[in-house]
Amino acid sequence: MRTLILTTALVTAAHAETALTIYNQNLAVVRETLALDLKAGETPLTFDRATAQVLPDSVVLRDPAGKAAFSILEQSYRNDPVSRSLLLSHFEGQSIDFRTVYPDGKVELKPGKIIRSGHVPGGQPQDPIIEVDGKLRFQLPGEPLFPALGDGSILRPTLGWTIQSQADAKFDAQLSYLSNGFAWEADYNLVAPEKGETVTLTGWVTVNNNSGTAFNQAKVKLVAGEVNIIEPDMPPAPMEMRMMKAMADAPFGGVTEKAFDDFHLYTLQRPLTIRDKETKQVEFLRAPSVKAAKKYIYDPAAMFRFGGGAPQTGPAHGHEFPKDVAIYWEFKNEEANGLGVPLPAGRVRFYRSDDQDGNLEFVGENDIDHTPRNEDVSIYTGNAFDLVGERKIANFERDDRAEWMKETIEITVKNRSKEPKEIIVREHLWRWLNWKIENASMEPVKKDAQKIEFTVKLAPDEEKKVTYTAHYTW
Repeated sequence: MRTLILTTALVTAAHAETALTIYNQNLAVVRETLALDLKAGETPLTFDRATAQVLPDSVVLRDPAGKAAFSILEQSYRNDPVSRSLLLSHFEGQSIDFRTVYPDGKVELKPGKIIRSGHVPGGQPQDPIIEVDGKLRFQLPGEPLFPALGDGSILRPTLGWTIQSQADAKFDAQLSYLSNGFAWEADYNLVAPEKGETVTLTGWVTVNNNSGTAFNQAKVKLVAGEVNIIEPDMPPAPMEMRMMKAMADAPFGGVTEKAFDDFHLYTLQRPLTIRDKETKQVEFLRAPSVKAAKKYIYDPAAMFRFGGGAPQTGPAHGHEFPKDVAIYWEFKNEEANGLGVPLPAGRVRFYRSDDQDGNLEFVGENDIDHTPRNEDVSIYTGNAFDLVGERKIANFERDDRAEWMKETIEITVKNRSKEPKEIIVREHLWRWLNWKIENASMEPVKKDAQKIEFTVKLAPDEEKKVTYTAHYTW
């Protein structure tokens, strides 16, 4: 239960409701419903359950029904909760008692005068100086016993207002503000059988609260997408979050999702209790039969930049190209494949079931970006142990007068496993824009203006060679 403390009265928000909208960028919108009982005239109010990372200029206190006639004359935010060093500073120049408990249980009270508290607002504390029996000590002589809290001290970060009301008004007000200290991310587990590629995909939302305040039974929404935020070192300006239209909810797991402006909004179905510095996980996706495909790709020339017109540009003859054959898992994010929901960015971990003992074994992980529905997902998970690729430049010719150059490539792929494999050999035509393939040992597939692929099927313990000549003109 949250309370609203008034200087003249104590109001309990009996039906208080807390809601959080959390972004990927260390930011959240915090909303509280507070029961107010205003009297005609000026009323000072304080609310001591704000986070320790409030953005003060974002605070809004309003009547969502628009019926109460009031105005806010002043608004303040304090984040200097009482601490031992702060209380010591309140009593500088005065004497207080210090308690010492000895191992035998004896308790001794000894008065000491606080010469220097050591409290440095906004900085690192210094050693306190305490005078005991006419001598100065650079440490506390025991546990300090303070006679009072100290004028103006607060126990928690506190928002304050001075409200002008034309008449008595009793209503539920909504308090909203932006706060740093919140984050969320998605994590996925993909489990595949030892044989076969129909997998189970589960998704988890991980929410982190480092705001300095706990939240009990809060309604939580999560926004996927990059919302523009003005950095602190830039000129102040309002943060723009364009809100144009919403689309129908699409339920999945314990979360509902909808398009929200140019972002996606995920609503947790159960209220979330999350303490300060706590991490909570909620399952939001479970797809038990996703058809996926594992692909092997040999892409040894991926690192070269466009425009290598000489043999020494890029690898020369005899250069050692990478031999690793990469493993990619791919699936379609569509309803027919048991999915068809926007997938927020996150880490995907892959597991294979070991039929011998039934245990799951970890076989790789990688991150995915925000993925809209009906898009392909392709994730690199490692390199195949038993597959090897070799690439070499067999010949290079250039005639500047005739404005052409030719490069002959030889690629050997080897399958050292006991099962048939299919390897995609990916080649980049990086030397110039105009090209054609000549004398290819097998037909390539053109993927874009500078990329071709060969699909090579290998029997167990078989190796094959792919050759072609790229003829460039300008």
